[in-house]
Amino acid sequence: MSTKKNAAYNVAYRMFSVLLPIVTAPYLSRVCGTDGVGLYSDAWTMSEIFCLIGMLGLADYGVRTIAQVRDSREDLDRTFSGIWQMQLMVAGLALLAWLGYVFLVAGEEKTIALHLTMMSVSCLCSFDWCLMGLDIFKPIALRNTAVKLAAMACVFIFVKSKNDLWIYAFVWSLATLLGNLSCAVTLKGKVTYRRVSLKESLKHLRPCAVLFISVMAVSIYRKMDKVMVYNIAGKDQNGLYENAEKIIYCLSGFISAIGTVMMPKISHMQKNGETEKIARHIDKSMDLIICMVSAMAFGVAAVADRFAPLFFGEAFRYSGTLMAPLAFTLIMIGFANVIRTQVVLPQKRDHIFVKSVCCGAVVNLIVNACLIPSMQSMGAVIGTLLAEFTVPLVQFILLRKELPYKRYLGYVGLYALIGGIMLACVRLVGSLLPAESWFSLGVMTLTGIVVYSVLCLILWQIKKKSGQSAPL
Repeated sequence: MSTKKNAAYNVAYRMFSVLLPIVTAPYLSRVCGTDGVGLYSDAWTMSEIFCLIGMLGLADYGVRTIAQVRDSREDLDRTFSGIWQMQLMVAGLALLAWLGYVFLVAGEEKTIALHLTMMSVSCLCSFDWCLMGLDIFKPIALRNTAVKLAAMACVFIFVKSKNDLWIYAFVWSLATLLGNLSCAVTLKGKVTYRRVSLKESLKHLRPCAVLFISVMAVSIYRKMDKVMVYNIAGKDQNGLYENAEKIIYCLSGFISAIGTVMMPKISHMQKNGETEKIARHIDKSMDLIICMVSAMAFGVAAVADRFAPLFFGEAFRYSGTLMAPLAFTLIMIGFANVIRTQVVLPQKRDHIFVKSVCCGAVVNLIVNACLIPSMQSMGAVIGTLLAEFTVPLVQFILLRKELPYKRYLGYVGLYALIGGIMLACVRLVGSLLPAESWFSLGVMTLTGIVVYSVLCLILWQIKKKSGQSAPL
């Protein structure tokens, strides 16, 4: 399947994944309140951490390795079998550790955590890494979408109060397991499991473990911040931060969608030595991604204070205050994602990725520890901003002599200027409209879309006339 079709399926699925929590979040917020959302957030975050341990670094290593051997069926079968055997061992141990946490460590969130157990079970049969490495995105998108639609319906039918949070947890963990099982069926005929020796299977452990360091580092500043807010500032502050961060990281799914499609493609091209073609792909991807994330960052910042109380309820008004600065992490995430998925990982320079995210994690922990006690959830926002800025900064330091960073930063400057103009126009229009109504929010959003789109079209026309390429 072509890159455009894969990207379309993956972006469509990510869009659905973005809309799904956005649809359920206001319902859950009103039904369960800030303390209920905060309690669930803590249990879900811990479950995700154990799932990350179970999957090690397969999300990156598996995709890259399968992409590089997919032209030979024999090599493909042996590589798949070796990786899956290693996955079963690690995920099995992570499942046992999760059960130990649930019964021996978990506190108030124990019941919710117990009903999230199928999240860890699903790690035993997660084959997304193989399908993506084979450039097969359609079944992942369609089957997971169907399962999650059913799960969403169950949430609205069965979750009626804070006491039903265990049902919410059970529904989503079951949906994750069923989604993985449905995708596993797609592998039939495309790859065959052949038992390989323990030694051959364990050879994948070390490179996976190296990438796992980066996975855990990212987890520290994208998940542990909520754990720290919960334990230092309390459930209410964690609930406010959870909803603010949820919107931002849902939007970051669009960035991941493009990176996920491009990594196996670039890995395959890297093996074939198509250097010039790779450089063109990277440049065009950077232009497109920065265009997208700048629109999202400045757009969210422009309407966050009106969006939060309307969408989540009056109790979550402060989530809008948190959301506005947090939105600018999207620009940093987008920039770092292109470098990671199209330069660092395809070239097997995992140490650069590890160093950058580990530095980000250290910055995040230090800032959180210093600021959360006094600034509560806003301290976590500042910690996240600095952590996300640290990642591309470290990549720049290590790769500045190899990549045309001046041109990449030029894209950031141009789209930030357009985004700033859009933000000013949106706020101006908002000041002329009634406060906090869906009508005024809709008009402000439409204004932002029109202004940003028109300015981008003008920029692209200028670039084309001067002989430069445009992202679309």
